[in-house]
Amino acid sequence: MAAHFGRRLRKGAATTAVAAAAVAALSASQAPGVTGEDHGRQAAAGASAPVPDAASAGNATGNSPYYTDLPPLNSPNPSPSPTMGTPVSRGEAEAGIPATVLDAYKKAEAELRSSKPGCNLPWQLLAAIGKVESGQARGGRVDANGTTIGHILGPQLDGNGFALIPDTDHGEYDGNSQYDQAVGPMQFIPSTWAWAGRDGNGDGKEDPNNVYDAALAAGHYLCRNSWDMSTEGGLHSAILSYNNSQDYLNLVLNWLEYYRKGTHSVPDGTGGVPSHRSDDGTEHHSTPKPSDPPKTKPKPGKPDPGKPDPSKPDPGKPGGGNDTPDPKPPKPPVPPKPPTPSDTVDHLADAGTAKLTAMAGDAFDQRISTRAETKAGMSVGKVRIRFTITGDTDATFAGGETVATVATDTKGVAVAPALQAGEKTGDFKITTAVVGHKAKGVDYQATVTARAADTLARTSDTPLTCTPGGEFADQVEVKATYKGAVADKVATTATLIKSDDDATENDKGPYFKDADGKAVRTLTGLQTDAKGLLTLPKLYADDTTGTFLLRITTTGGATLTVELKVAAADTSAGPSPSPSATS
Repeated sequence: MAAHFGRRLRKGAATTAVAAAAVAALSASQAPGVTGEDHGRQAAAGASAPVPDAASAGNATGNSPYYTDLPPLNSPNPSPSPTMGTPVSRGEAEAGIPATVLDAYKKAEAELRSSKPGCNLPWQLLAAIGKVESGQARGGRVDANGTTIGHILGPQLDGNGFALIPDTDHGEYDGNSQYDQAVGPMQFIPSTWAWAGRDGNGDGKEDPNNVYDAALAAGHYLCRNSWDMSTEGGLHSAILSYNNSQDYLNLVLNWLEYYRKGTHSVPDGTGGVPSHRSDDGTEHHSTPKPSDPPKTKPKPGKPDPGKPDPSKPDPGKPGGGNDTPDPKPPKPPVPPKPPTPSDTVDHLADAGTAKLTAMAGDAFDQRISTRAETKAGMSVGKVRIRFTITGDTDATFAGGETVATVATDTKGVAVAPALQAGEKTGDFKITTAVVGHKAKGVDYQATVTARAADTLARTSDTPLTCTPGGEFADQVEVKATYKGAVADKVATTATLIKSDDDATENDKGPYFKDADGKAVRTLTGLQTDAKGLLTLPKLYADDTTGTFLLRITTTGGATLTVELKVAAADTSAGPSPSPSATS
């Protein structure tokens, strides 16, 4: 996990050379002219665009190995590549994506088009990453629900040729309680899936082995930080955050361009599986070490006449030559690895966070500050702190995520992104943890209050009058504000009351009508609009004359009392006489 711990994934030299040569060949025949809509495709061809630094943000796969096969060249009569030695041509088979896998990509795109329209995520980007990470779920070996037939696991990240990531999920996802492994068709490491996981097929579970869940999770992961896939910078940053490698970026961009030129559905289980991986040629932990005993036994046969037979005494040695051989000198002890900053953290402490309260729909004014400390209370810098929102809330961090990871500064303090309140009111909690290490965290309580208004005013000063048994010509419209700003979506109640001193509901005088046309004198469930305006339904009068009061109240305490008059029509002044005709 190079991006996770600042180490680069070790690749086989031969694989890197082959991939680089193939990228160059592909660039020569396929790279389009660069325009404002190429979204970084020139970078795939010549890597001329600057690569954003995504290392500090962590990554989805822990920089696990990936398939390095390139898309076929768009050439009708390909010639053998001088580097790769085999003809490469564009083929129908490579453009085919297994039906269920393709459906998962397209459903994820549709969901993100609604939930994060500013991301502009194309499903072809998910297909490109899915091809590179797992060969489209090993050619579409999934069941009817989209779950892979057999788990797709990367190598254990034990530091032997790969990043070192000790177990974070107790083996729940990868079955390994010692080290983490990338899991599923989109190859999430467990620590990332723990916060990025999504339920893409509506079965109530978030399963990294399900292509619908994994595709949706990958889409949300790529769209975090307000990255826009229609821009080169956003696209590159998102891909590099998945696996922090220039080779990986180039490879995904080439598959993205290939799939944009056209794809088709193939039956599940019939898709092609790539054959070259970025870890080809590297040593793994399973490679026999020099100290391991040989796995083959010597074959029985005649003794070599040039060597003494150990079953017979050697007259030149005391005791017949069967003395115990001298013991081998002990191996020198392996020096312990120096502790990382995270190893020294004993606990997390609050670093002066104020009370966390916000009105629904608003951003919290305060941000969470957490300090990493040793057992002796010393601050620890360069430690990654994970902040997680928990509880029944729709509040998020800026960017729409419920988890954020921030590194501590030189004073050991990590400041979480700003919190954004949703529409659900009530309390929720934010927990903290040191990424990859066990240390006592600190929890924070936050509260979302209902939207409120402190001022109500009519938008018109026209008197509200009516004759007995008639209807008021004008409807009551009011505007709500809070501290001078528009108060939108504020809950409001309107009641026809008996008097200024008696706010109980009046049983006579003006009234509203319900859906059945019956008289009602209290309206609840009202809400101001985006401009803070509220227009009440029409008012009607019974046969009672006089002056009546309508009281409007809002969450937050704003109150307005409106005067209504019901009086008989004035008929005391007769009709004006017609002017006399003159001759």
